[in-house]
Amino acid sequence: MKTPPLNYLNKKYLPNYRLLLLMLLLIICQSTATINVVKDLAAFNQAVKDAQPGDKITLANGVWKDTELVFKAKGTKEKPITLTVETKGKVTFVGQSNIRISGEHLIVEGLVFKDGYTPTSEVISLRTSKEDLCNNCRITECVIDNYNPLERFESDYWIGIYGKNNRIDHNYLVGKRNQGVTMAVRLNTEESRENNHRIDHNYFGHHPILGSNGGETLRIGTSHYSLTNSNTLVENNYFDRCNGEHEIISNKSCQNTFRGNTFFECQGTLTMRHGNETLVENNYFFGNGKPNTGGVRIINETQTVRNNYHEGLTGYRFRGALVIMNGVPNSPPNRYFQVIDSEASNNTYINCEHIQICAGSDEERSATPKNTVLANNLFYNTNKEDLFTIYDDISGISFKDNVLSPKMKPFQKKGFKTKEIEFKRNGNGLMMPTESLTAGMQPKGEMATPENTGVSWYPRVEQEQFFNTGKVIKVKAGENTLVDALEKSSSGDIIELTESGEYLMSKSIDIYHPISFVAAPSLAQKPVLKFQKTSLFNIENGGALSLDGLIISGEESRDKPLNAVIRTSRYSMINNYKLFINNCDFQDLDVNHSFEVVQVYKNTFADSIVLRNSTFTNVSGSVLALDKETDDIGIYNAENVIIENCQFKEIGFAVLNLHRGGRDESTFGPMLKIDQCTFDKTGQDQRNKTGASIVLHGVQIAQIQNNKFTDCEPIKLHMVVGEPITRIVNCAFKNTPEIQANDEPYFTENLTYK
Repeated sequence: MKTPPLNYLNKKYLPNYRLLLLMLLLIICQSTATINVVKDLAAFNQAVKDAQPGDKITLANGVWKDTELVFKAKGTKEKPITLTVETKGKVTFVGQSNIRISGEHLIVEGLVFKDGYTPTSEVISLRTSKEDLCNNCRITECVIDNYNPLERFESDYWIGIYGKNNRIDHNYLVGKRNQGVTMAVRLNTEESRENNHRIDHNYFGHHPILGSNGGETLRIGTSHYSLTNSNTLVENNYFDRCNGEHEIISNKSCQNTFRGNTFFECQGTLTMRHGNETLVENNYFFGNGKPNTGGVRIINETQTVRNNYHEGLTGYRFRGALVIMNGVPNSPPNRYFQVIDSEASNNTYINCEHIQICAGSDEERSATPKNTVLANNLFYNTNKEDLFTIYDDISGISFKDNVLSPKMKPFQKKGFKTKEIEFKRNGNGLMMPTESLTAGMQPKGEMATPENTGVSWYPRVEQEQFFNTGKVIKVKAGENTLVDALEKSSSGDIIELTESGEYLMSKSIDIYHPISFVAAPSLAQKPVLKFQKTSLFNIENGGALSLDGLIISGEESRDKPLNAVIRTSRYSMINNYKLFINNCDFQDLDVNHSFEVVQVYKNTFADSIVLRNSTFTNVSGSVLALDKETDDIGIYNAENVIIENCQFKEIGFAVLNLHRGGRDESTFGPMLKIDQCTFDKTGQDQRNKTGASIVLHGVQIAQIQNNKFTDCEPIKLHMVVGEPITRIVNCAFKNTPEIQANDEPYFTENLTYK
């Protein structure tokens, strides 16, 4: 066989030799990358110090307590430096832990923060100092779970984003309960502006109502830098019951884009609070009829809201399905700029309750929208005729080719037409017309779901408090038998009182989880609870209490002032609580003055307090004194207060004192309903400084109806902010002064005085 000529070998085999050489070089280069498994902070610090492009630092499985990581390094686009964990879900940071990151091309993945809080202002910070920021970095598959300080109004961020070109994706953030934004994009230096960050595929879990300003889930910028371009992209994130305050997302900078996000039963709106040239498209809002659920709120200039889907949103005023605000002439940076050159087009609104135009109109906010368009939107509601509320001059808004359901009444003919449309739910649960329309949204791109956001390896636990979900613990009468039963209980258990005798408590019953105390259904007479401490039930952090079918007597209580049947923790409660009372009788709470049924403390907050079918007799203090937040900064003690079919007789102080001070407009409540109750000789104790039977200060929604007042002090109203809705109807007053109110309007109908 002849040997092939050299030029033939070169032509036939040299390309393969070159490929083989290239692969060998890649293997050699990859083999130079270091993978360090570190087991403590000292080893981590050394690994960071030695890190080279392409290296991977791996945190060993276990609990890292009171650990503050500083990850400062420089990788390259081709060879980032990665901080990861040995096994996802088995590396947990607890106590006072956090991480600060700065440098180039860094990746952080798999960290879990729980059972503690950050000792600084941020749990994950994309900077290590004011000068050292993150650029081209990524935070992915990290978990922050109920990582809150003990003080409710101790403010922090969970993720603070600085620098440029960073990606925050597939993180699971749930249970933010203290004041402060869950995730914030900071623009406080030139190096963090025009940042081109991408925030995507994150799962923002349940955020309970804060009862104060400062409960946003996501904020981009601040009012100080609101006219600065951020250029941040927020896409394909899932927002699950993010109820902290009015603004689920607070946009406070320019040229940001929000698309493909899903908002599930979120109270509040995606709010263009400051900044211009915002694009909101292809987002999905599902209210499912839950209170205060909203869509998009438009403020400022050149805003575009298009091709979004809204269904079952009930929010009113600033929380409507669509809100177009009035502005302040020559507005300062922290107020409201006029809506100019903006549009809302090709959006769908199915069974939503309120579209608000020129919202917030008052003497200050007098600048109406200008050069703004509402076009090709589909408004369909099978039950409601009046969808739109117009608060001011709309001559600066053009309405074009919008479609309404047949029963809906347009506020003007121009720009609207009614049409009967059939709908069918598609695979994503959207109500889509069965015929082709030019109006309404058409789904585009990926829709965020619980399955394609967050992490798959961390358990998702329901954050809400629930009663009556556990076992039944039967308890006989006797001394401290209820205390003993509580020690054996778990969340959601029912402690059933099986005898009609006396249950005497020489100890207070401290509640740390949801628990119910109920009379056995077979009893002919209600069990009687008596107590010898200054309080019977103490709702501590994490606790919730339900009482049903009981008599609670103050006969055995200490002869001293300021006793209470139920009190909250004396310390700040990071968890909201619930209190339900049904078919109970409270009597002889008058051994000394100022004996209260429910006594709350500052920095405690109730999601709901519900009194039904109960009697309150001989109480020297108040029944509900929800008035401990007196700093007048928009903080209050209870969100929902419901009192139905109850009797109040010989109550020394105001039966109810519900207070929300200040003029801040970022919160929802308080919201009150009093229906079918009788009041007899209430508020007449000489120590009752309010001089009233019911005192409402700053309550946002109040319905007082079908009640009787005999020999009582008056109802006193003080309405301060937010266009409060106060309705007092079908009430009879005998030997009771007329309602006293400030100059703000309230509605009355069918009131009788004798």
